[in-house]
Amino acid sequence: METLIEFFEDVPTTFRAGILIGGIFIFWVMEGVIPLFQFQYKKVRHAGINLFFTACTAIIGFGLAGVLYWVSSWVAENNFGLLYLVEMPLWAKVILGVLFLDLIGAYLAHWTEHKVKWMWKFHLVHHSDTTVDVTTGLRHHPGETVIRISYTIFAVFVIGAPIGIVMLYQSLSVLFAHLTHANIVMPVKIDRALSWIFITPLMHKVHHHYTQPLTDTNYGNIFAIWDRLFGTFAQVDDTRELTYGIDTHMDPDENDKLGNLLKIPFQQYRPPSGSKFGEEEQENIEWTNIE
Repeated sequence: METLIEFFEDVPTTFRAGILIGGIFIFWVMEGVIPLFQFQYKKVRHAGINLFFTACTAIIGFGLAGVLYWVSSWVAENNFGLLYLVEMPLWAKVILGVLFLDLIGAYLAHWTEHKVKWMWKFHLVHHSDTTVDVTTGLRHHPGETVIRISYTIFAVFVIGAPIGIVMLYQSLSVLFAHLTHANIVMPVKIDRALSWIFITPLMHKVHHHYTQPLTDTNYGNIFAIWDRLFGTFAQVDDTRELTYGIDTHMDPDENDKLGNLLKIPFQQYRPPSGSKFGEEEQENIEWTNIE
């Protein structure tokens, strides 16, 4: 365990780039072999739009890396945060650190983006993708990237996570972003068994359904336990009945053009059908909410 954390304390840029680029390549190939949906779209053009947002995320992340590193170093040097409340072995710190980074830096951030209108306007750029595939995983408006990184920095401060644990978590986070968005078939029994602990491909696809109430379920990033614990877990009988996108932006002129995607957070708000910032309505698709 010490060797693992020492590696991530000074993780090579090539390793992180390998997870990002290599993961996209591997799942891109798998999508051609075992696709969940047979999309009729220009896959390379679609990837180009999403990879632009991925590049923006990388640039902003690099720009804020110094703040993240400083906060992580400060909490470690001063034994500040939840991980220092009691003595525990390194393996326990690693497990708890990754769990709580996922809770605060991912689940809470994601949940808040669905509950606060101005945050949602940034986040719906991610939801506007009507052909969800591996490149969708990092389709985040630059404004949302700042929000997400801010939550991660806050999580590091509260938890007292040293940089080795932070880098381990972020590497796992990128890997799961690829896995859960990839347009691949996974045996239902295996997917549902794994979804008791981890976010799985079929589980996350439910979150990308275009209308309420499914849009506001399955917020998790790595661990499904948070959705189950807080009553936001949902599953559908047949994932192929889902329709991707967000009902307010189903027009390709809005969801498939880079210029408009960048402007969406600053356009007049349009409430989606259902409960988000409006009156509740019911959705026809059969689904199960497990609290």
